[in-house]
Amino acid sequence: MASALPTLLLVDDEAHALNAMRMALEDEFDCLTAPDAEAATRLMEENYVQVIFCDQRMPGRSGVEFLTEVRDRWPDVVRIIITGFTETNDMIAAINRAGIYQFLTKPWHPDHLLMTAKNATQLFRLNREHAQMSLEMRHLPRSMEAKLADQRRALREGLGFESVLRAPNSPMNAVIEQARQYASFDVPVLITGAPGTGKAALARAMHYASLRADRPFHEIDVTGVSDDILEVELFGARRGAVTGSPMSRIGLVQKADRGTLFLNGLHDLSPRMQLVLLRLATEGAWRPLGAHEMSRSDIRLIAGAGIDLRAEVAAGRFRSDLYYALARATLVVPPLAERPGDLGILAQSLLFDAARAHGKPVQGLSEDAIRFLEQYDWPGNLRELENEVTRMLIFSQDALLGPELISRHILQAVPGRAGSDPALDAVLTARGPLKTRVEEIEARILRETLTRLRWNKSRAAEELGLSRVGLRAKIDRYDIRAPGRAAQSEED
Repeated sequence: MASALPTLLLVDDEAHALNAMRMALEDEFDCLTAPDAEAATRLMEENYVQVIFCDQRMPGRSGVEFLTEVRDRWPDVVRIIITGFTETNDMIAAINRAGIYQFLTKPWHPDHLLMTAKNATQLFRLNREHAQMSLEMRHLPRSMEAKLADQRRALREGLGFESVLRAPNSPMNAVIEQARQYASFDVPVLITGAPGTGKAALARAMHYASLRADRPFHEIDVTGVSDDILEVELFGARRGAVTGSPMSRIGLVQKADRGTLFLNGLHDLSPRMQLVLLRLATEGAWRPLGAHEMSRSDIRLIAGAGIDLRAEVAAGRFRSDLYYALARATLVVPPLAERPGDLGILAQSLLFDAARAHGKPVQGLSEDAIRFLEQYDWPGNLRELENEVTRMLIFSQDALLGPELISRHILQAVPGRAGSDPALDAVLTARGPLKTRVEEIEARILRETLTRLRWNKSRAAEELGLSRVGLRAKIDRYDIRAPGRAAQSEED
């Protein structure tokens, strides 16, 4: 009897890599393994495989060569390549010759691997159903076009929300499920969340999962923008209406006609612009600068706010009629402090993006580095995380980035307790013996110094003004343990 689980083929010449992939995936998939392209080809001929994870560097045929053959013989199979290298030539060759669906760079995160496998099997199923319906349309009435259009929308929806990276047990999953429901209903949506939590990415995913997916998506952050400039950006201007600009300007409202416009930073709007947007939100009416007649647009408005607009309405700082016009549906994006399980996936993805942008190949973040990043509360959210991994990339000397590259205030975050500065404030303001409070601060300084110096105790003792015996005594006293990969010889 055939297995009820989707079948994956894992190809890698390193046995430990195959075992690691199989252990991460076998609970939800039927996993076949092969050490090289020849063995993998035999398994393809004997099994109904839906997705292939293949290493690029293997003896004999490379991953690109093998997946190119797979594309010719089994074109429906979703092909994913895993590589510890990021050479541009390899990437271009893989995309053009083998039709690669996705790249995974070593070291991969188990949650990222599992999510990729789920998305790939879903894409395989949707592609097969799409192909089946295309075949049926050759023989059935035109009414089948509606069914095919639904299938295309399902494909777009999967690709749209896939861009919002998260772990399988992430708090973002509930937000994504709500967003999927709202996406198919043509109503305004208000997304609230701290700056840098990813509101724009969520709005974009909703657009591509909506009935307006074939139309334009535009976004603008109105924070700190003056009314005059914002009015021109949104509604455009007639010829000569803007000083120093003899040409007419087309605004985002007109550009996004029949599509979606995402307005971020809504809480920063002036009372005058709130009134102007109210007319657009309720009537679809707007007027370019210098025009006399009103124009109308059919756009879907998605708004983003960095604070709770209900409190602003209650305080009289935001119009209640505009709030209710835009908040037909609402979403709340949690901060990174509430998503520690997502940190590994997000940090690795941001690091690889930065590595490609700056042309500096990397293998990723070590497990110890990710562990330290997960202990910090990231008040700046994704923007702060992006800045940190870019800084680590700049100072890195090895392809695998370790915790010694992490900023000192992050290394000093107390393990098991989110945040660095809030925790320090708690120590400084708490009641209790001075000795106990000073010891907690001392332990954090010791942990940060040892990690930054890769557990070279001689250098740490010298920097802290301690003897090696004194440093060892404090390490034992505070039970400070070296991360497995960060530890080096005491004699370094």
